[in-house]
Amino acid sequence: PKMKKDHCLHAALLCLGILCYSQALATERLNHSRPSLHGHHEKGKEGQVLHRSKRGWVWNQFFVIEEYTGPDPVLVGRLHSDIDSGDGNIKYILSGEGAGIIFVIDDKSGNIHATKTLDREERAQYTLTAQAVDRNTNRPLEPPSEFIVKVQDINDNPPEFLHENYHANVPERSNVGTSVIQVTASDADDPTYGNSAKLVYSILEGQPYFSVEAQTGIIRTALPNMDREAKEEYHVVIQAKDMGGHMGGLSGTTKVTITLTDVNDNPPKFPQSVYQMSVSEAAVPGEEVGRVKAKDPDIGENGLVAYSIIDGDGMDVFEITTDYETQEGVVKLKKTLDYETKKSYSLKVEAANVHIDPKFISNGPFKDTVTVKIAVEDADEPPVFLKPSYIFEVQENAASGTVVGKVHAKDPDAANSAIRYSIDRHTDLERYFVINAEDGNIKTIKALDREEMAWHNISVFAVEVHKQHQEAKVPIAIKVVDVNDNAPKFAAAYEAFVCENARSNQQFITISADDKDDSANGPRFIFSLPPEIIHNPNFTLRDNRDNTASVLVRREGFSRQKQDLYLLPIVISDGGVPPLSSTNTLTIRVCGCDSSGSLLSCNAEAYVLNAGLSTGALIAILACIVILL
Repeated sequence: PKMKKDHCLHAALLCLGILCYSQALATERLNHSRPSLHGHHEKGKEGQVLHRSKRGWVWNQFFVIEEYTGPDPVLVGRLHSDIDSGDGNIKYILSGEGAGIIFVIDDKSGNIHATKTLDREERAQYTLTAQAVDRNTNRPLEPPSEFIVKVQDINDNPPEFLHENYHANVPERSNVGTSVIQVTASDADDPTYGNSAKLVYSILEGQPYFSVEAQTGIIRTALPNMDREAKEEYHVVIQAKDMGGHMGGLSGTTKVTITLTDVNDNPPKFPQSVYQMSVSEAAVPGEEVGRVKAKDPDIGENGLVAYSIIDGDGMDVFEITTDYETQEGVVKLKKTLDYETKKSYSLKVEAANVHIDPKFISNGPFKDTVTVKIAVEDADEPPVFLKPSYIFEVQENAASGTVVGKVHAKDPDAANSAIRYSIDRHTDLERYFVINAEDGNIKTIKALDREEMAWHNISVFAVEVHKQHQEAKVPIAIKVVDVNDNAPKFAAAYEAFVCENARSNQQFITISADDKDDSANGPRFIFSLPPEIIHNPNFTLRDNRDNTASVLVRREGFSRQKQDLYLLPIVISDGGVPPLSSTNTLTIRVCGCDSSGSLLSCNAEAYVLNAGLSTGALIAILACIVILL
């Protein structure tokens, strides 16, 4: 009874289906008078649903699942022509991409099979052409119809990241949610079909410090106030999973190394409150006394520290500089020290960050101070002269034993040892001077000549009596003061010439003088003729009052035959006190001159020869003699 009802229901449904199918066929034949090729999607071995595509529907597209590994070829679909009555006279032909190699067709039934395993990632679709022809004549019964076989994707590719390892930086103490880096994976599966290529990102390692956005792969900070000084590097593993992250999806991973970069969030701190240093009183300015160092865990420019002295009784005596390689403050001596005057100093040194980040100003102040105590050590110091150098004067020609001057040195140490003096003989090779070893008086040994040496530069040693290795040296310049002990003389060995036809009061030479003495005892020079020849009939002298004098002819007409040489004494006096003078002789030769005063000859023999012969004749005679020779 119940089974009977089920059988009746099935029969009724079957009849209804046959009726609808017949009506559809009739409608199709009514609407389309010409034959047409149709495709049928049939249930393949992989369980594809059967349905028929009518003309006018999207029939020209078949699907085949990739990576099918069954024992039999995959049924892709069936081609059927409206004019095929099933008597076997129609032959189906397949051509195009993969025809005969990948895809084969049963020429009677029109069934298309895939004979090879397909991979969508290698090729996503194939374009083929089908045609129905007469089996006997091969005459086309319909125009060729083109269709596409699409390879249907399955999830056979896991996601892959662009890089196996990523490296990223993020500042320490960044706010929660700060973007660090975006990692990206790709999936070779079809993104338009199903969820095979829909990726979801998750973090496998790196919690609770970081998180990743599931859809974008952006890694963000997840904890506040991460401190680089506590931990600098983090290793994060990110997973990308397809199928929207659901169970059964494939996945891939990548490693991300995240480094916290430094910010200036730590002030410098001295490890101790007081530094003890010492320095010898013998140290010279610029010499290093000691070093201090404030520790700052920050790095780079954030850890740079500058040092300065802000207080203390040694601010004027010491200075501090920054050694940026070691980040130390270098205390140096700025002025000389004296143990006997002050034995210790105190400084207040400040260390401050060079670069301060306004974001972390509340962590400040970014500076620290420390006390530096410096003890001055006593040193066995050499004697010290009262002056760094001495200048003395002594007159030239002074008698031996004349006092030149006195030097004085003392022992700066508390012992105040006795001092002995000596002259560095390398500076007084001629031994002009001597020094009293006990009182430092310097005297002459021999007379000094300013004209030979105007200055004497010597050095004097001072040594402690009981500590010969402690000595000092001072330079002494001794000026030899000039006295008027040199009379002026002609500036050159003058020789004058006067023409026989010279006119009265004609000037024929100007003379000048030299004096070895200093200018105070030299010029101005006074020129004159000796009193006994002041009325000399031949020549006269004129003082030009500029340290020169002119010699003039007093009368007209000189004759070489009578006298061809004159000697004229000239007195030259200097301006010293007392003045000195000397008599110098000027030699004057009488010469023959032409009418313009140009010199022709100055010997008497030539004059005698000229009396009988003209100049042209003399030249002719000389030329003949040369030819004969």
